[in-house]
Amino acid sequence: MDISYLLMLQDFRGSIQEAWTPFMEWVSMFATTWLIMIPVFWYWNRNKRQGLYTLTSYYICMTLTPLIKLTACIYRPWIREPAIHPAGDAITTATGYSFPSGHTTTAGPLSGGMAVNTWKEKRLRPLSVLFALYVLLTGFSRNYLGVHTPQDVFVAITLSVLSLIGTAKLFEYLDAHPERENWFLLGGFLFCCAGLLYITLKAYPMDLTAEGKLLVDPQKMMNDGYGDLGKMIGFIIARYVEKTWIRFKPAGFTWKGVLLCLVGLVPMWLLKSYLSPVITGWLGSHWGKLVFSILYAFYYVALFPAVLKLCERWLHGGEGQETV
Repeated sequence: MDISYLLMLQDFRGSIQEAWTPFMEWVSMFATTWLIMIPVFWYWNRNKRQGLYTLTSYYICMTLTPLIKLTACIYRPWIREPAIHPAGDAITTATGYSFPSGHTTTAGPLSGGMAVNTWKEKRLRPLSVLFALYVLLTGFSRNYLGVHTPQDVFVAITLSVLSLIGTAKLFEYLDAHPERENWFLLGGFLFCCAGLLYITLKAYPMDLTAEGKLLVDPQKMMNDGYGDLGKMIGFIIARYVEKTWIRFKPAGFTWKGVLLCLVGLVPMWLLKSYLSPVITGWLGSHWGKLVFSILYAFYYVALFPAVLKLCERWLHGGEGQETV
C-alpha cells in the first residue's frame, strides 16, 4: 500500500508536469537548513525558556533518529521498488536509510515547538497554526518527492510529538529540582558517546546490486549519525557553559534587540555555508560532521548569548537578568 501511494503521487506529479516539485523541494530544504534560525531567534530575543524547550526537543529527536535509522536499516523506496523515481534533486539530498524521515523529525520539534510557544500568546495563535501545518507539509513533501514512505513520516511525526511532550515533562521536573540538571546533561553526553560507539561498530546490510556494488554504503549512511549526535553533544556542552557562567537575558523585542539578534544570525549562515565543507574536508565526513555540529550548536546556545550578556546594559539599561 505504501508503494502504491508513492506511485499515485508520482503519477500526479507527471500529470501536472512537476509544477509543485520546486515548492516541495524548498519545503524540505528549509526544514533542515534555515528553520532552526526561528527558535534560535526566539531563544535570543523573546523567551529564553521557550527557546530552550524547542531546541531541547529538537536535540532529543536528533539523537534518537540516527540510532533508529541505523538500527532498522530500511532501504529507500526507489531501492525497494525500481518504478519509483524521486522528483527533482530530492534523491541527492535523501541521505541515510529511509526510516524514519529525518526531515520530518527536524521540522517536527522545531516548528512544532514554535507552535506550542506561539499558542501561549493569543495574538500569535495564527502563527501557531502555520507552524503546525508546516510540520505536516514537510512530512507530505517527503512522500510527494518519492523519498519516504507514509510509515517513515508517521513514525517521524510521532517521535516529534513524544519529544515535545517528554521535554515539557522534563522541564517541569527540573523546575522542581534545578540542581539535578547537570546529571541529565552528563547522562545525555554519555548516551551520545555510547551512540557513536554503537553506530560505528554495529553490523550493516551489505546487499549488492547486479553489478556487484553496494546498494547502500554504510560508511556514507553513518555520516548523518555522527552529525546528529554531535548536535546533542554541542548543545549539552553549550548549555552547561551558558547556565554556569553566562546566564544571559533575552535581548527583547525592541529595535535594538531585533537588530542585534538578526546580526547574530548572519554567522550561522556563514558557518553553515562555508565552515561546514572546510571542516568536513579537513577531518573527513564522520569526524568533520561531528566537530562542525558541536561548534554550530555551541555558537547559538552559548557563544552569541555571551555577546548578548555583554550588551545587556545597552539593551536593557541595567535591568535584572533572566536566569533560566
